[in-house]
Amino acid sequence: MKKYVIAGLLVWLPLAITIWVLLWLLGLMDGVFMWLLTLSQAVLPKGADDLIERLRHVPGLGVLVMAVTVLGSGVFVTNIFGQWWVRQWDQMMGRIPIVKSIYSSVKQVSDTLFSSNGNAFREAVLVQYPHAGSWTIAFVTGKPNGEVARKLEGEHVSLYVPTTPNPTSGFFLIMPRANVQPLQMSVDEALKYIISMGVVAPPPPAPPKPLPARPEGADPNRQG
Repeated sequence: MKKYVIAGLLVWLPLAITIWVLLWLLGLMDGVFMWLLTLSQAVLPKGADDLIERLRHVPGLGVLVMAVTVLGSGVFVTNIFGQWWVRQWDQMMGRIPIVKSIYSSVKQVSDTLFSSNGNAFREAVLVQYPHAGSWTIAFVTGKPNGEVARKLEGEHVSLYVPTTPNPTSGFFLIMPRANVQPLQMSVDEALKYIISMGVVAPPPPAPPKPLPARPEGADPNRQG
């Protein structure tokens, strides 16, 4: 009986967790949309209340509107005019007390993580942590700079060591580059390996393809 219960859980648990995560995301997007509708009621004239109430009961409208908003804003900020507006918005947010410290910190982190030109979380490595002889997987987030870099001798890298099974918390380390062993696995594969506590191992790297055999008697210096 125990064997059959475990087998059934292995079938339904991934599906249940996937559905739960999707429902959470849909609920979050719907919540933001409902908040925008409530905010619009205070701005629009009273005659628009009936229309707003009808929009509240349209299933899936919040998800569609938020998806189109995110896509449209992405298209807008990728041109010169949109980038100018983003700079003006950042400057305005930077003048508001309390808000500027939170907004600027979140923006710096998000720009570092999601920028296509950045190096954050682009490489998975193997390091000895928390002591020599104990190994774990970490992600390279960049290189130390400023005062920290001036006090270090040699090349160092900044690392993020995630915890398991929740990789959103972890530890920030600065280690010599020589003490870091690069891995061929991708960041996604490394995250799966960490979240599963080592159960879901990434596939081994493909062996290099052998060079085609040269016919016997062929001149190796001959072109073409």
